[in-house]
Amino acid sequence: MRSGSGVFLSLTYWAFVVYLFVPLALMVTMGFKDSAFIGFPIQNWTMRWYTGVFQDGEVLGVFAYSLAIALSSTFFSLVIGTWIASFLGPTTFRGKLLVFGLACLPAVVPGIISAISLRIFVQFLAIEPGMAAIVLGHTVHNVPFVMLVVMARLSTQPRSHVEAARDLGADALTAFARVTLPYLKPALIGAAVFCMLLSFDDFVRSFFLGGYEPTLPVLIFAMLRSGMSPEINAIATVVLILTAILGLWAEKSMRTSERKTAA
Repeated sequence: MRSGSGVFLSLTYWAFVVYLFVPLALMVTMGFKDSAFIGFPIQNWTMRWYTGVFQDGEVLGVFAYSLAIALSSTFFSLVIGTWIASFLGPTTFRGKLLVFGLACLPAVVPGIISAISLRIFVQFLAIEPGMAAIVLGHTVHNVPFVMLVVMARLSTQPRSHVEAARDLGADALTAFARVTLPYLKPALIGAAVFCMLLSFDDFVRSFFLGGYEPTLPVLIFAMLRSGMSPEINAIATVVLILTAILGLWAEKSMRTSERKTAA
């Protein structure tokens, strides 16, 4: 017989699953409705909203624009976050906790406050609102997440690995590139996927830092002003499927890297 606590935990788990996936299922289903309005019952089913996503030049252009921003900000976040983690991880110095706290600050500042301050900052740097400003804002926000993931991975690396490389004549940069960086690969893959999703989904910073060309969340927000429609559901469903594929690829890549590292 299962204990009462076990039954309660099982019911809680399945209630959470229902709470999480039922809205997603409804969103996908509404994308097949042959009507311009959201609601039940669905009398006729159609694929025109989904095919329209791939035929709409504006949506495809905005998707490519958002993807370019996500890739750019992810690259800079990985470089800066890994550098900070490598600096803070093995070293001990006075004020290390303060530096760590300042590095984590962009992740805990409310989004609207961060967006306003970044808008003022890019104006101070004479950067026009647009892609460069958005990439800067997303990078500042994403760096702490990369830093935390990489630091967690670095804490599990045996110091003997780097010491052996140094004993064999490698300098600090070579030892990092040949020993530490391959060891960090699973963490870097996970951090990269997380940063891409954060950047692609970011609305507040993209709205404040963007110019005339909107990102995908900003475009969806503009479309919502005229009311909810199956077209928005179709766009969201396509993004959901691509996100799931990216997540599965990242999980497989991380497991493969872990096995190679262990071997």
